[in-house]
Amino acid sequence: MKNFSYPAYRLSVASQEVKIVYTGFLIFIAVGMLTIGLYQLKRIGATYDLVVAYYRGGELAQEMTYPKTFTQLLETTHFHAFIIGIVFLTLAHIFLATGLPPRIKWPVIGLAFFSSQADIAGPWLIRYGSAAFALLQLAAWLGMWVGYGALVLLPLYEMWGTGWPRSIEGRKGKRRTHAPQCD
Repeated sequence: MKNFSYPAYRLSVASQEVKIVYTGFLIFIAVGMLTIGLYQLKRIGATYDLVVAYYRGGELAQEMTYPKTFTQLLETTHFHAFIIGIVFLTLAHIFLATGLPPRIKWPVIGLAFFSSQADIAGPWLIRYGSAAFALLQLAAWLGMWVGYGALVLLPLYEMWGTGWPRSIEGRKGKRRTHAPQCD
């Protein structure tokens, strides 16, 4: 982690060991993203009506569901607030070490952050506010897929791909050719 304290630190010049560790972490996150995606599709559903029925209760396709209780929502929110916060912090930290310019970094980080907040608030708003908030929930899922997908895939590309064209990097001045060594 000491390497991140250097302003010129970039994933593209990280040691092989660091790249392997970060890649392992990013693979774990990708697997987690796939499992939550399957859960969203198979357990909740990816349509307005299915999301509403999952949180507010109802009957769809001859299956009766009950509204989520306060304690069910509280338990889910408690877990998600902690885990999403840690995952977001770690992924954003790695993403900031890419050679991408701020005009790309900040919108991606903002999309991941605000989509995560909407994902946490969405179930409460659907259940106790209005069914219309199911649209917010669906938009949050889409935003998280795009935002977190970029937070995972773009660092992987920088570490193992051919690198960014100079026009995308947008760096000024001299570039370090190696990462500072930690003692």
